Amino acid sequence: MKIKHLLFIILPIILLGCGHKQTVPGVYRFYSGKKNGLDVWIVDGYKIRQSVYKEFLYGGNDQRYCYTPPGEIWIDNALSCEEYELTLIHELNERHLMAKFGWTYDRAHDSSLAVELVIRHGWDSISRSHESSLPAVAPTDWTNRKEIITKPDSIRLTGIYRIPVRIVDGISVWIVDGYLVRKNIFPDYGFSGNDLVYHFIPAKEIWIDGQISCEEMEFSIAAEQMERKLMQQGSSFSDAYEASVEMIRDTRERMDGRIRNHPPLVIPDILQRESGLIDPNEK
Repeated sequence: MKIKHLLFIILPIILLGCGHKQTVPGVYRFYSGKKNGLDVWIVDGYKIRQSVYKEFLYGGNDQRYCYTPPGEIWIDNALSCEEYELTLIHELNERHLMAKFGWTYDRAHDSSLAVELVIRHGWDSISRSHESSLPAVAPTDWTNRKEIITKPDSIRLTGIYRIPVRIVDGISVWIVDGYLVRKNIFPDYGFSGNDLVYHFIPAKEIWIDGQISCEEMEFSIAAEQMERKLMQQGSSFSDAYEASVEMIRDTRERMDGRIRNHPPLVIPDILQRESGLIDPNEK
């Protein structure tokens, strides 16, 4: 047998013996930026469960899952935007406890669930307090159209607000119960909206439907910010809407480029660990 033919047989064996691993493309979906010095990625949960780890749910971090690259926090794209922030807080707390103190996964996980519970009750209190402070609103859109004709011309918002997201340039972004909005106020309310399009949204607010995916949340917020800004400057709703759609299309293309440049996921031999690896750099 010729030497070059022999190499075609031996080389794959050598590579496997040296730790050559399987890679999985298409895992990353959206980069959410840095949080506590860690890169937060929304990932394709279905692909991970299918090709990497069948029990992946909600999210993960590099202390618990060996297949999550160092310095990354993962959030499952199947998650609703209503659960996104809580899941991120959970993963950050869990990772910190495992990396700082070497806690077991079970102990860090239970601690993070307790943190979640406190925050859930806190956000509910903030939401109910906010609603009680608001004046009555009209159940109409920018054309003064009322979709539920039995509704009075002025209503109070009750049970609508879910989570305060952030304040940007004086505009408050809230996650709301989209089901209740469609049921009790305006059936044609979609993924999101702002106060210049819907009269039932209080002044200087943007609403995001809690049922949309966390993967779409930032796109929706950006679209509403631009749409509202253009309408405030005098653009019609139609022109502002079309401009925001084009902007989001460009944003998606840039995100796709970032994902293409991110290294593919490499599957290690060991997929999870039960206790943290203490990191001297963890603060």
